[in-house]
Amino acid sequence: MTDIESIRLFCLSLPRTSEDMAFGEDYLLFRVCDKIFACYGFTRDNYFTLKCNPDYAIELRERYPEIQPAWHWNKKYWNQLDLSGSLSEEMVKSLIRHSYSEVIRKFSRRFLNANPDIAAFLDDHNARKDL
Repeated sequence: MTDIESIRLFCLSLPRTSEDMAFGEDYLLFRVCDKIFACYGFTRDNYFTLKCNPDYAIELRERYPEIQPAWHWNKKYWNQLDLSGSLSEEMVKSLIRHSYSEVIRKFSRRFLNANPDIAAFLDDHNARKDL
């Protein structure tokens, strides 16, 4: 899953995801309910930016040379993936799901109750982490 079209289709398969180019035509943003969870930069081919839990971000950076603090993003919360490296498709999908869940977990309980498709994703993602 190193090509933009595969990434795009996977991101758009997540509940209430939209895409836009608010930063200009060089960046494709993926949002859940107007909150960014992923960014693909066309000027730096094979680089993909995702939100991450701060502790997990450090762990990933230490373990995978393809994962670094994101350029021009808050490095505490955002990782940059080099998709030309050896990260597996399943790993990239897992990191996209993690990024999405990091954003939706900040939504209020009231909002999640009104949007059960998003709440179900969060419940499913948390269940998977416990396995």
